[in-house]
Amino acid sequence: MLDSLLNRRARSSKAAGRRRAGTVGLLAAAALLLSGCGLAPAASYVPEAAPGSIQPVPGAEGVPVKVTGRNNTESLILAKMAVLAAQAAGFEVSDLSNVPGSQPTRSLMLAGKADIIWEYTGTAWLSFMGHDSGIPDQKAQWQAVHDEDLANGLTWGAKAPLNNTYALSVTNETAKKYGLSKLSDIAKLPVDQRTFCVEPEFNSRPDGFGPMLKHYGLDRGSASGVPEGNIGVYDVGALYTATDSGQCTFGEVYATDGRIDALGLTVLKDDQQFFPAYNVAPVFNSRTLAAHPQLAGIFEQMSPLLTDRTMRKLNLKVDVEGQEPADVAFEWMKEQGFLSDAQR
Repeated sequence: MLDSLLNRRARSSKAAGRRRAGTVGLLAAAALLLSGCGLAPAASYVPEAAPGSIQPVPGAEGVPVKVTGRNNTESLILAKMAVLAAQAAGFEVSDLSNVPGSQPTRSLMLAGKADIIWEYTGTAWLSFMGHDSGIPDQKAQWQAVHDEDLANGLTWGAKAPLNNTYALSVTNETAKKYGLSKLSDIAKLPVDQRTFCVEPEFNSRPDGFGPMLKHYGLDRGSASGVPEGNIGVYDVGALYTATDSGQCTFGEVYATDGRIDALGLTVLKDDQQFFPAYNVAPVFNSRTLAAHPQLAGIFEQMSPLLTDRTMRKLNLKVDVEGQEPADVAFEWMKEQGFLSDAQR
């Protein structure tokens, strides 16, 4: 069952976010689907909720607000949080989530056809803004995308601790046995234990596996570093179980994938800051935010609580337990006191 969970935000967002060509057709198709025919997108359901700590905003009643997001687990959960939050604040919300890919959602935001999205700093910087390399420092990366997007009519809200970037993991048992907690610990292991499971893209990227090893003082292909025979290349759907079954010591993962917890894997800290930051943050149409600045404060309540660990648990509920993204979002927001059950 776990091997079939390929529709995850990290994979689809990064893959779409890092391919800068071939998206024009998707942009046009998404815009036509969502704005041309008046059709509600799929999966627009959210539970009926009442305000909690998120209270109605004066003047919001009847004001239209459109929320968008991509068609993968994590993006759907986050989009439902945004829909529920805006509804609790009293806005008339249109749910434009479940859009196929990062470029089409970006197009909707730039065209003013959507007002709110949860977006990733690394995706915006590398894909939308066309920079060649990311910024590992999370605060600096957020500030960079915030400043550049103002000219596009978009305003970034407070970033969350959630950083859905590349990572390496080991089984919990391996972490305990060898005292592994960070990437610099790789060098502590004997060469024959420095084995890796990686996907083709990460294996060959100029900012991927080889440069990461070099950054941490390990020479790829050398007998004293990481011999080529120690590297196994797997389809993305097989990476997690390959790591869990001991086919390698270190397995590539995405930091918020629900299978990390389901399989009992430990994510190693990027202690020398190699990987770009992919923090999530709400992005607003600047005109909408100027008219209703309270929106920023509403999302500031949620952002600090969205951590990697929290998102892994929420993703697991959808990908492994089969729950609806909207229900998962609602239950989490209710647990935090943002919402309450609607009176029936």
